[in-house]
Amino acid sequence: MSPSQPPEPNLPHSPIWQDPHRQADFNGWIAALTTSHELLPESLCSASADASFRRYFRIDSARGTRIIMDAPPEKEDCHPFAKVSRLMQKAGLYAPQVLAWDETKGFMLLTDLGPQTMMQAMQRDDPWANQAAYLQAVDALITWQLASRPDVLPAYDATLLRRELELFPDWYLTRHRGIAVEGELRRTLDEAFERIIHENLRWPSVYVHRDFMPRNLMLSPAGLGVLDFQDAVYGPITYDIASLMRDAFLSWEEDFCLDITVRYWEKARKAGLPVGSDFGEFYRGVEWMGLQRHLKVAGIFARLTLRDGKPQYLADTPRFISYMRATCERYRELKPLLRLIERAEGIVPVNGYTFGRS
Repeated sequence: MSPSQPPEPNLPHSPIWQDPHRQADFNGWIAALTTSHELLPESLCSASADASFRRYFRIDSARGTRIIMDAPPEKEDCHPFAKVSRLMQKAGLYAPQVLAWDETKGFMLLTDLGPQTMMQAMQRDDPWANQAAYLQAVDALITWQLASRPDVLPAYDATLLRRELELFPDWYLTRHRGIAVEGELRRTLDEAFERIIHENLRWPSVYVHRDFMPRNLMLSPAGLGVLDFQDAVYGPITYDIASLMRDAFLSWEEDFCLDITVRYWEKARKAGLPVGSDFGEFYRGVEWMGLQRHLKVAGIFARLTLRDGKPQYLADTPRFISYMRATCERYRELKPLLRLIERAEGIVPVNGYTFGRS
C-alpha cells in the first residue's frame, strides 16, 4: 500500500528543494514546457504530500490548472502510473492524463482533477449524508473492475499477500512494539497468515486499485476522479470494496458499511462481476480481505514512522487495530490472532504464553 496523503500538511506556497541539482533540472524542464503547454511558472505551488517519495505541485496554464509529479527515478518508478492511467481512461474512468514526462529525471505534467477530495467533503457526524458520494465511488469501482483482463497487471498472488502480511511482524510488532516474533507467537502468525491468504485467494481476480478510498477520490463537475493508482494489481474482487469501507483514516458504523457493501454487491452481480450469489459469503470475504489489508497497513505505518520520519500515520493505529479485532472476534479460526493482537496492544492481561521483548 501507498497511503496517498497524511493529515493535511501546511504546504508552502513555493516548493522547497533539498537538492539544488534536482531543482535546476526541474526549472529547466518547466522552462522547456512553458510555451508548448502555455504554463505560467510564477503560479507554481505545492499541492500535496505523499507517503512515498513523490511530491505534487499545481501550476496554472492558459488551458486550466495542471498537476506536476516530482518522483525521483532512483526512488520511484513512474511507468506503472503511466500504464494504469491509460487503462483507467480506456475503461472510462476520470483519471489524470499524462501530458508530458521526463522519464530520466522523473517529472510528469498531468491534468488536474480538482482540489477537493471525497474525504474533505465527508460529513463525519452523519454517515448517511455521504451515501451519494459512496455510491458514486461504487459505480467507478464497478467500471474499473469490468475492464479487467488477465496478464495486464501484476498478480496479487500468495507470494505478494504473504510479503505484505510480513510487514506486521517485521515493522509493527518487532520494531514498533519491541516484541520478539518467535516461538508460539511466530507459529500463531504463520497459521493465521495461511488462513487469510487461502480465504482471500478463493475469490476471482479483477483489476484492484489497492488504495481505493476517499483520500484518493476527487469530487469534480466532470465526475469522480481517481488518484494514487500506480500500485494496481490483478487480484481478489473483495479488495477494493474492503478498502473503501474500512478506510485507514475514516471509520463508519457497521450498518452504513453494510448498506454500501450490499449495494455494491447488487450492482456488481447485475453487471456480471464474480461476486457470488450469497451476500453473507461475500461479506465474509470482504472482512477477511480487510483484515489482510489492515495487518499490512499497521506495518506500513510503523515503517513510515521509524524509517521515513513520518509519525503522523501511526496516529491512526487505534482505527485499524479496531478493524482487526472486530473481524477476529467474528470468526472462530481467528481467535488466536485476536489474542495475539490484544496482548501486543496491552488490551488484555497476558495469561497464556508471554511475548519476549527484543
